Amino acid sequence: MTSQLKRTLTKRYGVLELWEIIVIALFAAFIVILVLSVWLSFRKKSKRSNATTLPVTQSPRFTEEIKEISVDHGSSNNNGTSYQTLDEKFVEDIENGDKFSGSLEKKPLVGSHLPPSTPSTTAPSPLLGLPEVSHIGWGHWFTLRDLQLATNHFSKESIIGDGGYGVVYHGTLTNKTPVAVKKLLNNPGQADKDFRVEVEAIGHVRHKNLVRLLGYCVEGTHRMLVYEYMNNGNLEQWLHGDMIHKGHLTWEARIKVLVGTAKALAYLHEAIEPKVVHRDIKSSNILMDDNFDAKLSDFGLAKLLGADSNYVSTRVMGTFGYVAPEYANSGLLNEKSDVYSYGVVLLEAITGRYPVDYARPKEEVHMVEWLKLMVQQKQFEEVVDKELEIKPTTSELKRALLTALRCVDPDADKRPKMSQVARMLESDEYPVMPREERRRRRNQNAETHRESTDTNKDNDITTDAKI
Repeated sequence: MTSQLKRTLTKRYGVLELWEIIVIALFAAFIVILVLSVWLSFRKKSKRSNATTLPVTQSPRFTEEIKEISVDHGSSNNNGTSYQTLDEKFVEDIENGDKFSGSLEKKPLVGSHLPPSTPSTTAPSPLLGLPEVSHIGWGHWFTLRDLQLATNHFSKESIIGDGGYGVVYHGTLTNKTPVAVKKLLNNPGQADKDFRVEVEAIGHVRHKNLVRLLGYCVEGTHRMLVYEYMNNGNLEQWLHGDMIHKGHLTWEARIKVLVGTAKALAYLHEAIEPKVVHRDIKSSNILMDDNFDAKLSDFGLAKLLGADSNYVSTRVMGTFGYVAPEYANSGLLNEKSDVYSYGVVLLEAITGRYPVDYARPKEEVHMVEWLKLMVQQKQFEEVVDKELEIKPTTSELKRALLTALRCVDPDADKRPKMSQVARMLESDEYPVMPREERRRRRNQNAETHRESTDTNKDNDITTDAKI
């Protein structure tokens, strides 16, 4: 039998014997397996690195800038196709959130006697344990079936919010991670590929004060976004009673939330290109984690729903009471409109009032106008939220009020940048106008006074001539 096997192995097939062919085939198979192993190992490592926060120095692709009115004429590269770092030190400070100045972290953040919040720790990835085949680098691609199971088939009991962009459901993934599933309004004119590209751009935008996008679903007519779930409510709920069972936000907590929101907006407006204009800043879009760190939601959704310049002018963007006055004239929103809306939210946090409240006396219906009148009359203490157990000091109150009033300036060009707003709120000094701006306003007032005087003189001369 041995001799028969030997004859079989030495049998020639062309120029090679059978045993030589077998050895070559085994060697080739070994090489293929080795190459596949290296490739799979590299692919898995690449996915793990991409699943973490994207460094600012990298440039995720963005097909097209969100259309907007250009306010800062000195900026360049508005038509770029990728996010780029503008100022490394500035971006680092904003993205890391800076250190919150003063002793706010040491003070209680709610007015009732609740256990102190636990210090933040590095949490495991919320996508851990999900099928690896569905990973998309920065997040996860979900099927419609995945999200139906997570939300109990989008039951009414799972609804936690709705608005101009769609309905939000609370859900639980198969790995027990709680999520918020935003079921977007359908935009029939948008192709699946375009939607995916824009979602990819949003997915790569990372900041400690922005709600993290975990993934998305595109299936049939369904367009859904999956976010990390914030279980500590939003600023509106804390200010207006829905979270009363947990107590009232202290002054320190309110300022902490507003500073975090300012830094998130500064990142969207100033630290990446093309900049992202939120277009719907309001207290209900400012979520909070257990440590009362702000988490701004709904950024980038205007672009996802096809909100180009013409679209914005035909479909109302923003929320009544928060939208800047120039919107009525142009029908378009820009980063200075975000600043105005932020100023309204800051005033809302100071006063505990809704931006528009028809249940109040006529002169108090519109919060911004009422507050300007109160400030002119130097009735600062009267505007503070009555629910605050410990009132802010006079200097703290004036600093917040002056910052807010600069944000809601009717002239968009006079509103500060959001990076300046964050510094104003953290500073121990009053937010004064730059010297050049003060000089310009003095000259403008002097010119107005001179014109008024000349007009009065002309009227006097005319009257004398008639006499």
